[in-house]
Amino acid sequence: MPSLRAQSFLAERTRKAVARRRVFPYLAFVTLLVGVAAGIVVSLVDPKDFPTVEDGIWWAIVTLGTVGYGDIVPTTVTGRIVGVVLIVFGVTFISFLTATVTSAFVSAERSESRELELAQQSEAEEETQQLLRQIADRLDAIEAKLR
Repeated sequence: MPSLRAQSFLAERTRKAVARRRVFPYLAFVTLLVGVAAGIVVSLVDPKDFPTVEDGIWWAIVTLGTVGYGDIVPTTVTGRIVGVVLIVFGVTFISFLTATVTSAFVSAERSESRELELAQQSEAEEETQQLLRQIADRLDAIEAKLR
């Protein structure tokens, strides 16, 4: 279990990445880091199924991507537990990535829509001001004739 300090650090880094719209590189890096770490761990806890660290990393990355080729699979309980954690992390990553990209598109659409709305509003206000000036000019002309 990560400490509160590590969770706060991770939460702050995530918040900054979202605010700067740099989520994808951040998520890709974290996922790669998790894949490499899980590959090393699984090769240590299940050396029979993962004789090399490279095999462990290959399996971890494939599992994180939810592809799961099946060319290498864990058969020990510990290896399977690592697999379950990777599957959950991979599905969560893909869901978060999808939500982030969708949010970026919606935000861009809203921003464009708001800019268009402001431009239309400004144009309408200018037309209204012009019509009011015309009415004022006409009233001045009528008042001048009445005098």
